[in-house]
Amino acid sequence: MRKPRPGPLTPGDWARAALAAIARGGIAAVAVESIAADLGATKGSFYWHFKNRDALIQAALDLWEQSRTESVIEDLEHEPDPAERLRKLLEAAFDRSPADRAEVALLANPEHPAAIAAVRRVADRRIGYIAQQLEKLGWEQGEALDRSVVLYYIYAGYLQMAHVAPDVTGDDARRRHVRLILATLVAGSSQR
Repeated sequence: MRKPRPGPLTPGDWARAALAAIARGGIAAVAVESIAADLGATKGSFYWHFKNRDALIQAALDLWEQSRTESVIEDLEHEPDPAERLRKLLEAAFDRSPADRAEVALLANPEHPAAIAAVRRVADRRIGYIAQQLEKLGWEQGEALDRSVVLYYIYAGYLQMAHVAPDVTGDDARRRHVRLILATLVAGSSQR
């Protein structure tokens, strides 16, 4: 039975529903009919806003990229201290991301050309931003980039571990791990 809708749907409503579907089952879960049913809409409503399923997937990926990367970076830029930016970034990423099933699904298995491209853009943006902060802390450009890539490897591995072995990544362990990462890869000596 279809749920009644309080008003007309927007492309954003469809994109959020598609992102929720990705969180439940990856890109393969983005099916127009089931999302329409979730939204209490018809396929006609979908075609009013989108040319095809690929356009809906792209809208969901754009939403993921904006909300999980660009808006996070915008918020961090209010903090003047690059070390504090990195601390806040790591704490937020390690606290929030395991519950973000879309993040887990997309980083683990993008499955679609548009998703692969979005994951690459997001990784490049995140790694570049972290490297910029490390350079501001005095790390040489190449060293900052290497450390940033390693931080991103750790983050991606942490997401997988939080998914398959949550007992290893509990609250206390997560706080200890973030402190260790900061001490090892961020605050270490930039002078050789």
